[in-house]
Amino acid sequence: MARLHGVQSVWRVIGLSEIEAERVYTVSELNRDVRALVEETFPSVWVEGEIANYVHHTSGHMYFSLRDETAQLRGVMFRGCNRRLRFEPENGLHVLARGGLSIYERGGQYQMIIDLLQPAGIGSLELAFQQIRRKLEAEGLFDPEHKRPIPAFPLGVGIATSPTGAAIRDIVHVIGRRAPWVEIVLRPTQVQGEGAAEDIACAVRELNEFGDLDVLIVGRGGGSAEDLWAFNEEVVARSVFESEIPVISAVGHEIDYTISDLAADLRAPTPSAAAEVVTPDGTALKRDIARLQSRLVSGIRNRLRMTKVEFCSYGDRWKALRFEMGIGQMMQRPDELLNRLVRRVGHAMELSQRELGALAARLNGVSPLAVLGRGYCLCRKLPGMAVVTRASCLTAGDEILLRFHEGETVCSVEEVRDSEESPQ
Repeated sequence: MARLHGVQSVWRVIGLSEIEAERVYTVSELNRDVRALVEETFPSVWVEGEIANYVHHTSGHMYFSLRDETAQLRGVMFRGCNRRLRFEPENGLHVLARGGLSIYERGGQYQMIIDLLQPAGIGSLELAFQQIRRKLEAEGLFDPEHKRPIPAFPLGVGIATSPTGAAIRDIVHVIGRRAPWVEIVLRPTQVQGEGAAEDIACAVRELNEFGDLDVLIVGRGGGSAEDLWAFNEEVVARSVFESEIPVISAVGHEIDYTISDLAADLRAPTPSAAAEVVTPDGTALKRDIARLQSRLVSGIRNRLRMTKVEFCSYGDRWKALRFEMGIGQMMQRPDELLNRLVRRVGHAMELSQRELGALAARLNGVSPLAVLGRGYCLCRKLPGMAVVTRASCLTAGDEILLRFHEGETVCSVEEVRDSEESPQ
């Protein structure tokens, strides 16, 4: 018998005849065969459970586990399938999952490839509505303080809806009947199906850029929840909230409620109701104007009549009034002359004061006190107080009084010098 190595060495222990009867698999082969068996046996099953360990990978695939009280099953939902989900899976959510069972060969992991996922006990659309509503409400998009008033007399109305639906026909009919002077600007918009939400949001932005519009109507006619779903998308709600022009949301019938209704400045139960809200009743306006015009004309006539009566009652007093006015003017004449005299006297006094000030300035310039103020002093000989103008008038021992600009002093002469003897 030949020497055996590796796996063949086991044959020596358990017996060559038994090994020859069994197939030995590699790990890859076994995983591949088990995968084929599982996928063939369970090509499509429904599983109910609670989502745990949820991860939305950057690749777009979703990975999570489905679990109940005693067990769990790994699941994966690839990007091509989960793009159709209306709601966002989250941990703790009770769901129904449809898919096939498989084995991930590389890791030998038993898992479920899910192609359909829906909430258990509540529709996926309802759950998605609740999730979007909670998110946007937390951000303040529905707060009342952000709601703007709808103008009472708009001249331009922008409409984002389908150009072929019943909604646009109803809106045009109502506005044309109630306020034919209003200009209607329609932006044809896809209102259901793939890409509808993005087109509605784009329509709102374009109508804002159009200009000369006072209010927008965004909506469509009735339909199923799936048909109306575009107006529940987050992108539509944000465009309505960010609109600089007030927005009226008019989606479906009165019982239908969408996220755009919550984000708009006003919700109308139907497109026709939105057209009635946005425009005044022209017939009623004409009646009101006619009534006000009648009241105005009647008031003017009554006022003219009363003015005429008052004017006639003053006719008899007109001559007396003119005489009184003449006397009044004569009485005003002395007052006018007195005022002119006062002005002239005041002007003359002002000129005299100016001349007096000039003379005082000239006298002050030649005043002895002004000379003393420049550093000189006045010398008087005591006791007679004679003014001393030359040194020769004094002898040693004389007493003199020196007067300064401020104050005076008594001095005794010790020595008298002639001008030739003065020190240089």
